[in-house]
Amino acid sequence: MTHDAPAYGLWTLVVLNSAIFIMFAFSFFKPDTARDWRTFGAFSAFIVALFVEMYGFPLTLYLASGWLQTKYPGLDILSHNSGHLWSTLLGEKGDPHFGVLHIASYVLLALGFMLLSAAWNVLYHAQRQHTLATTGPYARIRHPQYVAFVMILLGFLLQWPTLLTLLMFPILLLMYGRLAVTEEREMRTQFGETFERYARDTSRFLPRWPDLAAAP
Repeated sequence: MTHDAPAYGLWTLVVLNSAIFIMFAFSFFKPDTARDWRTFGAFSAFIVALFVEMYGFPLTLYLASGWLQTKYPGLDILSHNSGHLWSTLLGEKGDPHFGVLHIASYVLLALGFMLLSAAWNVLYHAQRQHTLATTGPYARIRHPQYVAFVMILLGFLLQWPTLLTLLMFPILLLMYGRLAVTEEREMRTQFGETFERYARDTSRFLPRWPDLAAAP
């Protein structure tokens, strides 16, 4: 078994890719409050953990190497493509970068960043005008920014699942859910009946079917 080029130990790529995606998310989200920074910090930790295993040290492959080599005798554990574990486990042939899951991950990433950008634009103007954000994505769901982060995280998990990011994902879901509840409590205090009407008409995370049907 030979390796044409090193797939790991590429710490420059770890730093570069982490910085690109973190700064990209920062440009869309633009954290302002302490809560925003907690949200963004948790997302950034996920990104760093992902790229450390993608280009630095493949901890997940190392821990699962015995089982993987037993179940897939011809698998090159140290190749980059082996890190796309879903493709391996599902028995997909060919380059995993062109597989269905990888393409789906790109769709989720693109939609997630688009939603994050649209949500921030509405929220930014609402905060400056001291009004409740109820237009754009906020007309469909009450917390599009958290939904956007989850879509991005799912997109990365479809590409490159690791033990650490799989463990972090439910923790981040819980964190974003608690932050959403805290925000709503503050909005009730600030906007009273206006927020109550908005909450009655708009779901928290998933659009209601009538909203989806009415979407342009």
